[in-house]
Amino acid sequence: MFSLKELLPSLLSATFVMLVSSVVKELIPPVIRDYLFAIFRRRFTFIIKEKCDLDRNEIFEAATTYLRSKVTSDSTKCLEASKTIRQKKPTFDIAMGQEVLDRFGNIELKWKLMEKGDLTKQNRQVFFELSFEKKFEEIVRESYFPEIIRRSETIKKEEEMVKLYSRESGCLDGRAWRSVNLEHPATFEKLAMEPELKKMVKDDLDRFVRRKELYKKVGKAWKRGYLIYGPPGTGKSSLIAAMANYLKFNIYDLNLSGRLSDLQLRKILLSTSNRSILVIEFEDIDRAAELNDRERRDELFTLSGLLNIIDGLWSSCGDERIIVFTTYHKDRLDPALLCPGRKDLHVHMSYCTMDGFKLLTSNYLDINGDHQLYRQIEGLLANVEVTPAEIAEELLKSSGNSDDVVLAGLVKFFKQKKLEKAKAAKVKELLKSGDTDVDVEGFVKFLKQKKLENAKAAEAWQLFSDDIDVDVDVDEGFVKLLKRKYFDYSQLN
Repeated sequence: MFSLKELLPSLLSATFVMLVSSVVKELIPPVIRDYLFAIFRRRFTFIIKEKCDLDRNEIFEAATTYLRSKVTSDSTKCLEASKTIRQKKPTFDIAMGQEVLDRFGNIELKWKLMEKGDLTKQNRQVFFELSFEKKFEEIVRESYFPEIIRRSETIKKEEEMVKLYSRESGCLDGRAWRSVNLEHPATFEKLAMEPELKKMVKDDLDRFVRRKELYKKVGKAWKRGYLIYGPPGTGKSSLIAAMANYLKFNIYDLNLSGRLSDLQLRKILLSTSNRSILVIEFEDIDRAAELNDRERRDELFTLSGLLNIIDGLWSSCGDERIIVFTTYHKDRLDPALLCPGRKDLHVHMSYCTMDGFKLLTSNYLDINGDHQLYRQIEGLLANVEVTPAEIAEELLKSSGNSDDVVLAGLVKFFKQKKLEKAKAAKVKELLKSGDTDVDVEGFVKFLKQKKLENAKAAEAWQLFSDDIDVDVDVDEGFVKLLKRKYFDYSQLN
């Protein structure tokens, strides 16, 4: 037992500390008190910017995901709340200007989300401030940051949410990506495409993701190029969504019809993340190629600039990336874009075949075996050009009816398509008869250039389109109208 004489110094010391602490709290304002405490307890702060030069900051992105699991009403005064239609639970994020406290072992850390600059002037910067006691700096560097990255990757895998990114209109900067959750339900099992082609794509993706060490060994950037081409409605977008859902890769959608310089295009592509699919749309490739050939000013991207990004030195700035070109017309692309290393796999999405049709009826009607009308439908599909999207629309229209009624309706639909195809061929023959031998291909190009000046001209263009057949009455008056339009065209040329 300690005597009172022995305990008295300790009691007096504790009493003195409590007294001084009480006086400090009563007499010294909080701001000054915090400053005095900071002098005796030195603080250190990391600034974690959203961007690292031209690239994304992995620590910033990891912190954003990690802090989402830390923010509560007890840890901060304000939260950002969001929820998409298909999300089961709301998502809560740290709000701008707010602080979140975290603990790592016996270390207390303070996160604060900040911004500076002006969004309208495109000089806005977003960053985190991470502050803690100076003596723990090495632990934070060597252990805390790696733990944040590891935890964020785990959270992403648990969420299994694929993001779809697109560029904000009018922004020509790599920071302009905005995202939504990709809620496209497409899977390889549900795609209406040839089984052999589907297997080829899946096998190629599997080989790509497991060959990191091989790419490193042979000195190649870990990327893969795809060209997906075919008429509208054949499932190009659905295939890309199925690829993203299969690999759990984010999608970045880039349309090159805007006015971009090589530098701006480089910034945009470098701002994409690893484990992603970059989709470059070439549906408007005619205009882009024309501007490139004319070499107008330096405000437009060049073919060489694009090639350098997808296959040159800049293409090595990132890992596990897939670059996909989509187009309606493969033959109109510059051959330099199509060589191996730039486009390693060419995938032709064609009109619907019988295999694709059976998959569609399985998806929509739950028909998994044979049907008495399949042989007739197979014969019709061999003689008409109809897309999976058109068939899907017909199946939706007939939902609720019996399988026999729905398939009979499709037989009628295919017969009508066959009749329209025959009428189109008849009109082409009539145009080439008589006094004027019409250059059909040149005439079609003329109508496109004139933007289809009236409804009849629009019908004529659609009639000659490779992708669309229009049901029109073939009569002498209509043929005269077309020949008159052709006469106008020939006078201009």
